[in-house]
Amino acid sequence: MRGALDRAAEATAGQVVAWRHHLHRNPELSNREEKTAALVAGHLRSLGLDEVRTGIAGHGVVGVLRGGRPGARTVALRADIDALPVKDLCGADFASETVDADYPGGPFPVSHACGHDCHTAMLMGAASVLAGVRERLPGTVLFVFQPAEEGPPVDEDGGARAMLAAGACADPVPSMVFGLHVTPYPKGYVGYRIGNQYAASTLVRIVVTGHQTHGSTPWQGIDPMPAAGGILTGIGQIYRQVSAFDPVTVSIGHVEDVGRFNIIGQTVTLWGTVRCAVESDMAEVQRRLAVLAEHTAAAYGATAAVDFLQPVPPVHNSAAWVAAGLPTLRRVVGEERVVETGGTLGYDDVSEFVNRFGGLYVMLGVQDATLDAAGRPVPVPGGRGLVTNHNPRFYADDDTLVTGVRLHAHMAYAHLTGALTVGSAEVA
Repeated sequence: MRGALDRAAEATAGQVVAWRHHLHRNPELSNREEKTAALVAGHLRSLGLDEVRTGIAGHGVVGVLRGGRPGARTVALRADIDALPVKDLCGADFASETVDADYPGGPFPVSHACGHDCHTAMLMGAASVLAGVRERLPGTVLFVFQPAEEGPPVDEDGGARAMLAAGACADPVPSMVFGLHVTPYPKGYVGYRIGNQYAASTLVRIVVTGHQTHGSTPWQGIDPMPAAGGILTGIGQIYRQVSAFDPVTVSIGHVEDVGRFNIIGQTVTLWGTVRCAVESDMAEVQRRLAVLAEHTAAAYGATAAVDFLQPVPPVHNSAAWVAAGLPTLRRVVGEERVVETGGTLGYDDVSEFVNRFGGLYVMLGVQDATLDAAGRPVPVPGGRGLVTNHNPRFYADDDTLVTGVRLHAHMAYAHLTGALTVGSAEVA
């Protein structure tokens, strides 16, 4: 059976690359993934799955494949389908030129600078592989294509939590979830971590309010800009107020005002993100950030309102699930290519699935890299270098996509056959 899965995956390679190129050229932002979802649903329907559910939490798609042999287990394979408001400078001939003029806060250039085009294409390929052997599957496979992983507009609902609330995994309920994320690591390498694979996260909005006046008479108003600057400076000290042994970061990525070159505006809004390697630190970081913002604004005669939005728990890989999954991971990519990674302050709301149902989330290397003596990725001489996710120049190697197809298919089959599972007392 393992050989059959590998042969079927190789047979899909060309189509998976073509899907990836199409998706990369036609990216869609969070909660706007209409055409992406239509492509996915059309493919799943063509495979004759038992069910194809669409319109879940916006543009979510779930395909249900019931195997032909008796089996009580259900494995959910998850891919995220949304893109980023980032210009595409990857240099490929399929680079995106898309601009979303209507998205809140836009217009924005749009690209798959995080690799979700790869995730979607690989899971579509895995659906082809597993549908082709459905009569030999003892159990059920859910193909979960999730919108809005990068976070929907703040006045909209969306993402993994919304999919679960809409019943995406209610019938049948998964006994395991598996997923992966492409990353700047050597091509074909799988990175895993016991414990928190990704950090806890929340979006933060700080609205600093003063009193609008003409730029020539600042004493007749209250300028919110110096207060905002003081808050930005103070944020850089928050890391010194919590344990240095558990990393945290507060980053402000966007500053929005309502002034003009000769108008001191009423408000300045700071948009950012809080990340904590240990979830229990989040409440204290939020408290300190709120106190900093409110008191700094007050020192300038202004006020500050702090909101924490779109909370995402860390992705937690339990030791038991890692131990159960390692034999399959090593068999698929080779023992020397499965390596333990360090921590990261990145986030992924796949945590809503993995933490609830159990399972694994791993990293798949897709760039021109090798590992140094300390196990850190370094560029291969003459290659394209290492480029992080969310960078406009982020790239992923097409030849690695079939490895992702194989990983999905083998992990699903291993779980359904009982080779990859843990007891309920072992999952913590």
